[in-house]
Amino acid sequence: MADLAAPAAQAEFQYSSAEHQADTAIAGMWLFLASEMLFFGGLVLVWLLLHRAHPTGFAIAAAHANLLIGSINTALLLTASFAYALGVLAVRQGRVERVVPACLLTAALGVLFLGLKGLEWKLDLDEGLFPGAGFGLHGPDQGGAELFYSFYWVATALHGVHMVIGVALVSWIAWRARRREFSRSYNTPVEVVGLYWSFVDLAWIAMYTLIYVAGRA
Repeated sequence: MADLAAPAAQAEFQYSSAEHQADTAIAGMWLFLASEMLFFGGLVLVWLLLHRAHPTGFAIAAAHANLLIGSINTALLLTASFAYALGVLAVRQGRVERVVPACLLTAALGVLFLGLKGLEWKLDLDEGLFPGAGFGLHGPDQGGAELFYSFYWVATALHGVHMVIGVALVSWIAWRARRREFSRSYNTPVEVVGLYWSFVDLAWIAMYTLIYVAGRA
């Protein structure tokens, strides 16, 4: 992990060395992501159990999910992750000046993702696709359809919160990179934020598969 180590001047007093500080930061992020995986994994398990119990209701509800916006957002997130990965590669090679445009593109795509998701939520509300008294889907399988959209709103709202945090973190990295705070020997924050962004990306891919693809199947 020597390539991730901060300069000695940046090592805090509680660490034996800058390399120890960098290793701790990376391990801490992995531990945090492991707890997030357990949380989102629980949501996926609930979805699978409910889908098995109400397959027809889930199929009816999934047919109303906006596949176009969901697919565009998936493409946006994959592109954003690729852009940030180029930034990580650049800082590892000492080309810090390339980190700023990579982060700005990533943040811009993240904001566009959130804008499209907001539009999708509005369209869903206009169609009455929110569980409750005014739910817009009726029939014998209405209960299953409401369970589908209960999962949909909880999962996408939680992911939206993570996206807002991710955009803020990437913007913070761009600001620090512009101040030339990173180098080939010190790029731990860039790596840590990259791990977080990759997790948010993977979480969306799982939700896209469950909501927009598997539901229709």
